[in-house]
Amino acid sequence: MPMRPSPWPLWIAHRGAGKLAPENTLAAFRLGAQHGYTAFECDVKLSADGVPFLLHDATLDRTTNAQGPANALTWSELSRLDAGGWHSGHHAGEPIASFAAIATFCLANDHALDIEIKPSPGCERQTGEVVALEAARRWAGRDVPPLLSSFDPEALEGARAAAPQLPRALLIDGLVDGWFERALQLGAMAVVANYRLYDAAMVRRLHDAGLWAMAYTVNDEAAARALLAIGLDGLCTDAVDRFLPSRGRQV
Repeated sequence: MPMRPSPWPLWIAHRGAGKLAPENTLAAFRLGAQHGYTAFECDVKLSADGVPFLLHDATLDRTTNAQGPANALTWSELSRLDAGGWHSGHHAGEPIASFAAIATFCLANDHALDIEIKPSPGCERQTGEVVALEAARRWAGRDVPPLLSSFDPEALEGARAAAPQLPRALLIDGLVDGWFERALQLGAMAVVANYRLYDAAMVRRLHDAGLWAMAYTVNDEAAARALLAIGLDGLCTDAVDRFLPSRGRQV
């Protein structure tokens, strides 16, 4: 049977505040917190000089004023980019967030964090190791550790080798052969799946194996109600202005 209760809040703000602010920035985290969220998800990768920072894509093109591979620049170069102007004039000049800054914000406010390890191509294991070590150092002695999640098994292997005490989750976007066995082999404590994949049988299978069932990215009220009815343990959402985390399992 699964461990109960889950140490993380049920509702998790996707990339800080969904689409209401520039994703993966401190501005987004602050806005999500203003809407009552106490748990957040973010994407973390490494700069050219090995500094963990927040960015979803493999390139800088979509969410900054620069172009090219995200891991081609040092942290000093990345920190000078505009990561907010693409979203709106209000957020123009918002910098890329370092993992250190996000960790500081979450720890100071007792916020939970789901850290998606999002390695640049060719840096899978190294990214898992560096992010896990940094997370373990910053959350040492805290009651609720961060969750380390990834689509990449090699990144999760690196995280397990570097900080085996931190909980891990396998992210999946489809029910490909072996997904369940892979989660067990990685020593995962949770599976974070595309919400469309879930039915009651899948939740039951995870719970019977002692794994939490979590879903992304749930923005539809009817879908959220259906997922809660079958026992989901965590819902990641962009709709931080519509789903009130204080209402728990009520939507």
